[in-house]
Amino acid sequence: MSSEAQDVTLDQYIHHHLTYWTVGEGFWAINVDTLLFSFGLGALFLITFILTARRATTGVPGKWQAFVEIVVEKLHDQVKSVFSYDNPMIAPMAITIFVWVWLMNFMDMLPVDALPWVAQHIGAAAGKDPEQVYLKIVPTNDLNLTFGMSLTIFLMTMYYSVAKGPFRYVKFLFSHPFEAHGWVGRMLVALPNLLMNIVETFAKPLSLSLRLFGNLFAGEILYVLIAVLPWWINWLPGFGWTVFHLIVITVQAFVFMMLSVVYLNMAHQIHDSNSHH
Repeated sequence: MSSEAQDVTLDQYIHHHLTYWTVGEGFWAINVDTLLFSFGLGALFLITFILTARRATTGVPGKWQAFVEIVVEKLHDQVKSVFSYDNPMIAPMAITIFVWVWLMNFMDMLPVDALPWVAQHIGAAAGKDPEQVYLKIVPTNDLNLTFGMSLTIFLMTMYYSVAKGPFRYVKFLFSHPFEAHGWVGRMLVALPNLLMNIVETFAKPLSLSLRLFGNLFAGEILYVLIAVLPWWINWLPGFGWTVFHLIVITVQAFVFMMLSVVYLNMAHQIHDSNSHH
């Protein structure tokens, strides 16, 4: 158990680690720590990859350039295997999603007390009560962020669904997944089709956001519980969970990226489905 945790009860320790640095109240409340780390890691990703691209050589690449090229190439191949249409924006967007989500997930690998401890001392130096200084460092265990990202994917799928003609999309909503011949049959399946498509349409962004949030939130809870164990034993489950969690954060970033691409591919397929009828 950390020295910080020894001075407070278990409930206070867990509550402190699960509380955001929030400004404002109610609907207008903003989790400053989520914005700080998500934008900061996004900027780190962009600057690093821009510098790598500018310094890239056509000869024998350095270790970092080779690593970046391998990652980008593998992700690009995965995207192309799922997305079957000609849209030059999808692959770069998917690679950006994977790297950005992975970086935000990776914050969960840092010692659970380290950055909050630094924040508390900075707050104390500024005259604030350290116990009232909160800092959550993993943006992807904030449902606001994961839902915001999935909402962006949802808006993109809606755009591509209606881009080639809103009437085609409306026709799709009433004619799939149940198909019928003759106008009587089509009238009978129209309402069930519409209900099914409404549920499916809104379930996609919800499941996309909740899957990432749930896995990362559970991971942080486990780290906090490990941290409150006696110091002479918490290193053992901490090491085991860290090794396993490194796989979890990578898989979750990959799943978020692939599902986003799958949903966008399905949005493009709507017009193919209609063209066959």
